[in-house]
Amino acid sequence: MNAWLRENLVCPHHHSELSWQDRVLVCPFQCQYPVVEGVPVMLLDDVAQTMDLAQTSLRQSRSPNADGGLYIDSLGLTDTEKRAILELAKTTTSRIDAVVSFLVGATNGNAYAHLIGRLTDYPIPELRMPQAQGQVFLDLGCNWGRWCFAASRRGYRAVGIDPSLGAVMAARRVAQQLGIEATFLVGDARFLPFKPASLDHVFSYSVLQHFSREDVAQALREVGRTLKTSGSSLVQMPTKFGVRCLQHQMRRGFREGANFEVRYWSIPALRDLFSATIGASTFSVDCF
Repeated sequence: MNAWLRENLVCPHHHSELSWQDRVLVCPFQCQYPVVEGVPVMLLDDVAQTMDLAQTSLRQSRSPNADGGLYIDSLGLTDTEKRAILELAKTTTSRIDAVVSFLVGATNGNAYAHLIGRLTDYPIPELRMPQAQGQVFLDLGCNWGRWCFAASRRGYRAVGIDPSLGAVMAARRVAQQLGIEATFLVGDARFLPFKPASLDHVFSYSVLQHFSREDVAQALREVGRTLKTSGSSLVQMPTKFGVRCLQHQMRRGFREGANFEVRYWSIPALRDLFSATIGASTFSVDCF
């Protein structure tokens, strides 16, 4: 397991130190977290999950090497897409990880829909953060790792966390393929398994918008707990009055989101929430 994780991981429930016992991390209160191929699975099994695939990740973490280590049942894809991944994975000539080729539509948006299953390059974005010298960068909801790769290339110690075991394992494979240093683990943004003040920067893009308002507040409190005093956060959230956001709200009759649907916020509500959980925050426009 990664050295930084060994030093900074704690039980996400009790925030207590962990000991290594036969490929399982155990806290003094006997909470147990499996480690799959060096990847800690730090999900709690006694809380309501934000996504159903988290339960699948927990189940598959107890049966390592499911479907050859792809763990496709924890990806949130259709049965047709899962079968296509297995077929693509047999093609040794592909430069692109089979799982990423099918996750790209969900992670990168509609502009990539026509490339699902036919991806030719990894779409790694430009990170709008300054060059770093080893500061710890946590990506909440990292999926296949694109923002972690962008952060690593800018000099950050990149750490990605996501509830999907299959996505995290894909991120690990791509990092190895590209020769990029990045660390990944399976976990829940609402129960971060890190020591207090262990992170320099927390980043999240198009993730917390899917949480209920109560879950967003809980996740942000965890961000505030784990950030250093000098740390910072950069989080994308949708506003009620963005042009595209209004269109989406209109389509569903302006009702509140449910399950994994997007929730839309007013800027004053976001300012109050971020100020109360993390600290004074500013806003900038990312897109429409």
